Amino acid sequence: MPELPEVETIARNLREGTAGCFALPGRRITAAALEWPRTLAQPLPDALETRLLGQRVTDVSRRGKYLLVKLEQGWMVFHLRMSGFVAAELPGTANNLRHVRFRVTFDNDGQLLFDDPRKFGRVWLLDSPDELLAPLGPEPFDPQLTPAVFRERLQGSQSAIKPLLLGQRVIAGLGNIYTDETLHTAGIHPLQPAGSLGLNRSESLLRSIRAVLGEGIRRNGASIDWVYRGGGYQLAFRVYGQTGKACPVCGTTIIKLVVGQRGTHICPACQVLDEPAADGREQ
Repeated sequence: MPELPEVETIARNLREGTAGCFALPGRRITAAALEWPRTLAQPLPDALETRLLGQRVTDVSRRGKYLLVKLEQGWMVFHLRMSGFVAAELPGTANNLRHVRFRVTFDNDGQLLFDDPRKFGRVWLLDSPDELLAPLGPEPFDPQLTPAVFRERLQGSQSAIKPLLLGQRVIAGLGNIYTDETLHTAGIHPLQPAGSLGLNRSESLLRSIRAVLGEGIRRNGASIDWVYRGGGYQLAFRVYGQTGKACPVCGTTIIKLVVGQRGTHICPACQVLDEPAADGREQ
């Protein structure tokens, strides 16, 4: 948390000037301050102003769970990790940001603020983000990610499907919340070996990933505590955080497991762990 829908929403707000933000594209940087040195992953803090002062923002986008701010020369790249939040605010704006670790001031006196209570988030100032982003799998909505291609990416893996999805190399952008929601929607147990999914179930999983993330984006992400603000997807959770409640599909009580050291919510009736087929065929 934040995951793809939350980062996509932040990118849109910064790009378009919505949800209380001003639009970054076209604005020129006049000052930059690092208030928690470890927030800056690259370069060294003493190069901060050299890299940023006078630069104009040309675009804001997202790749996986990374927030990308394109400059005339180079990029600012943010990873929000567990508790990061980014806003672009004009002077006099009332906010609840009490843990700002990095701030950039622009020619309209507005500021880009990176708030991160747990201090796990990171910022990179790079000539190109390609090397940083290279390990990421394809974007979920990439039209070239067909069901057949997705199945190929799963094939041969004995890893449980949930940790594999969380790893970002098979597909980018899913975290704990949206993986739980996706697997329930697809009717797949989080411990199901990824390589056991045949074409039909792989296609169902990809379709569920796109539906769940699409709805998350439509609702501006999920707001479940002080970490992320302004989202509404938490009102549509099927299993995540719903321990003890009835499954919206079959009415069975939702339970919580630990999978790959992550709290995991499932319906034990809708998401049954398949036994391997006796003849070795894929499920």
